[in-house]
Amino acid sequence: MAELVHSAQSFMNAEDAIITKKRKKAERMEADLLRHTEQASRPKKAWAGEKKDRDNKKASSSARTDEQAITFTDEDAERVHHPHDDVIVITLLIVDYTTRRVLVDNESSADILYYPTFQQMKFGRDQLRPIHSPLVGFGGMKVQPVGTITLLVVVGAYPQQINKEVNFLVVDCLSSYNIIIGRLTLNSWKAITSTYHLSVKFPTEYGVGQVQGNQRAARECYLAMLSMDEHVQKMNIDEKRITAEPTKVLEDIPLDESNPKKFTRIGESMEKKTKQDLVQFLKKSLDVFAWSDEDMPGIDPSVITHRLNMYPSSNPVRQKKIIFAPERDNAIKEEVLKLAMTKFIREVYYPKCLANVVMIKKANGYNQIKMDEMD
Repeated sequence: MAELVHSAQSFMNAEDAIITKKRKKAERMEADLLRHTEQASRPKKAWAGEKKDRDNKKASSSARTDEQAITFTDEDAERVHHPHDDVIVITLLIVDYTTRRVLVDNESSADILYYPTFQQMKFGRDQLRPIHSPLVGFGGMKVQPVGTITLLVVVGAYPQQINKEVNFLVVDCLSSYNIIIGRLTLNSWKAITSTYHLSVKFPTEYGVGQVQGNQRAARECYLAMLSMDEHVQKMNIDEKRITAEPTKVLEDIPLDESNPKKFTRIGESMEKKTKQDLVQFLKKSLDVFAWSDEDMPGIDPSVITHRLNMYPSSNPVRQKKIIFAPERDNAIKEEVLKLAMTKFIREVYYPKCLANVVMIKKANGYNQIKMDEMD
């Protein structure tokens, strides 16, 4: 009986040992699985953190570009000869071509590439895109561009530089400049120009970039433009402006039958129907005509006003009084009295500044008071 009990006890001890061993093995496997899970999840967190850091760095870089203060100092003007009225002429790198004589024009709404420069860059006309809208210049003159082309432009010195594509209008006409940079590109650069410093500054990721104008080149271009004959500058104008030629023979047309002095003149070569309609219209508009100073009382000063503009820093000068001949003296008094009665002029006192009256006699005998050119 004792042996049977001992055998059962031994069996139970062996079974407990096996269960303990299995439990420890399961705990060890669970610990290994947990460790592998933590190791696998750690790189993902690091990658997410690196991406977040890159985004923050990019955002901070953009913020730095927007928050940069652009200023001009006296040091920027040391290389400029003052006083001057020169324009800003710079040098740009355009598709690996160092392009000089580039005019920075804040008043131009377009970026212009002149055709001779286009040819020197060895581009073909097949690379141009067609354009149908004309380019309107000063005085309303219209020029039809040859086409448009997009070129990569680099402004500034590395690393404070900008690389951007610019759409140029190619214009076939002579000019002392090779290229004109207008407001569209200047705004895309966020550029600030200073004509006093002859400089252009712009923000970049590595600080404020700058390109200095060439004062000598600006003056050379100005002299070259002056020497160009207007007839040599051929421009493709899409339409011709028609101007009316003045007529030589005029006819007096009375507008008021009761007063023969109230008349006007029109051309004799006018067609009969047109002439009748015009005369009828002029007679209906009789009240807009002024035959004398008395017909124009109370003109609003916003229409016309004459003032003596005097510099406070200038010393007043009293001209030596001129003694006029009796005939001219009477004409001056009559004219001044007439202008004063109609309230065109009023009397003022300048004890330290006095100018003599200048009279001009018209062909019809009318004496007009004119301001002296020295005034």
